Amino acid sequence: MAEGTTAATRQVAATVGQAAMAAAGTAAAIRRVTFAIAACALLGATAILPAAPGDLLVYFGTYTGAKSKGIYVSRLNLTTGALSAPQLAAETPSPSFLAVRPQGDFLYAANEVSTFEGKPGGSVSAFAIKKDTGMLTALNQAGSGGAGPAHLSLDGTARTVLVANYGGGSVASLPIGNDGRLGAAVSVMQHTGSSVNPDRQREPHAHQIIVDPANRFAYVADLGLDKMMIYRFDAAKHSLTAAAPPFASVKPGAGPRHAAIGANGRFTYVINELDCTVTVFGRDGGTGALTEVQTLSTLPPGVTFERGFSTAEIALHPSGAFLYGSNRGHDSLTVFAVDPSSGKLTYVANTPTGGKTPRGFGIEPGGAYLLAGNQNSDSVVVFKIERATGKLTPTGTPIAVGAPVDVKFVRP
Repeated sequence: MAEGTTAATRQVAATVGQAAMAAAGTAAAIRRVTFAIAACALLGATAILPAAPGDLLVYFGTYTGAKSKGIYVSRLNLTTGALSAPQLAAETPSPSFLAVRPQGDFLYAANEVSTFEGKPGGSVSAFAIKKDTGMLTALNQAGSGGAGPAHLSLDGTARTVLVANYGGGSVASLPIGNDGRLGAAVSVMQHTGSSVNPDRQREPHAHQIIVDPANRFAYVADLGLDKMMIYRFDAAKHSLTAAAPPFASVKPGAGPRHAAIGANGRFTYVINELDCTVTVFGRDGGTGALTEVQTLSTLPPGVTFERGFSTAEIALHPSGAFLYGSNRGHDSLTVFAVDPSSGKLTYVANTPTGGKTPRGFGIEPGGAYLLAGNQNSDSVVVFKIERATGKLTPTGTPIAVGAPVDVKFVRP
């Protein structure tokens, strides 16, 4: 909720949410809780809740506008699943996606803008994390190597930021200094080409970049090309070079958006934005090559694709046993079980996200909770994860965050 709501107001929202959950089915209960949150926001906002032992700091990347000024922070109570009222941790333009060093000392944000320092291109911002308060101190900014950076991640050593520029159709690698500051891009790899969708695929759109567990290869989901681009990554030099083979293809018009790689590196899971599917690839650890194993719908059985549907985020449970994907338009999260030997997926369940246009979501490191950001209803909903099945149940303790896009966790 916005800064300044009273504790009593927050308790009203929680009470209404709990009553709704008890009185109705899951979907109806979520709708009532969302209404309570909206009413709560109108009454004003509150100070951050006192920290309990084991609480996690949670950072939310957003699109800035009327309801957001930058990166927000909250605390997640791992006993109850409750989130404290979000606070503005740092004011910065449209910090849509975030990356946090494992040490929890520095945070990096992709500023999804089209100009930087008066020239075409986006930027990446570096911040130091104050673990006692969760507030962020700005360190510096660097060019992202292209316009509209839509995603960034850290390599396995946490000494390089890798950024995907959706608008510019390129990816770049930026070194991190000992003080957490960013250096100028070492590599900028420009994609070329197009695919079959005239509205979305007339040019390259690099949507995400991640490294494999061995830190040898970087994979880029390029929505505009219908390709997973493959690069060799040199951690010592912070550099990217084309791999051989240089890419793997998905079905024309699928539009790969984001990917997740299993901890053992054997399988890569790609969520396709334009046709609401997920593709499983087997991965060759020596060459980085991807070979398609399976493609299936992210929508629940009996639901057919409709205009206005699209996918957004994909993530593996820390156990590796389950895979989660978000469906915009359908406004839901789908859970798949993962076969550890073949990598293949089996549909488990589909759960409404309790809001509109679920964008990013995050699973806390212990695997007990999933936090989903509903971009177009300005809310973050907390779900309890059932350990045995991976199924999701809303806790009834959502919060209001303006246009949330990404969720990242830090242990204070």
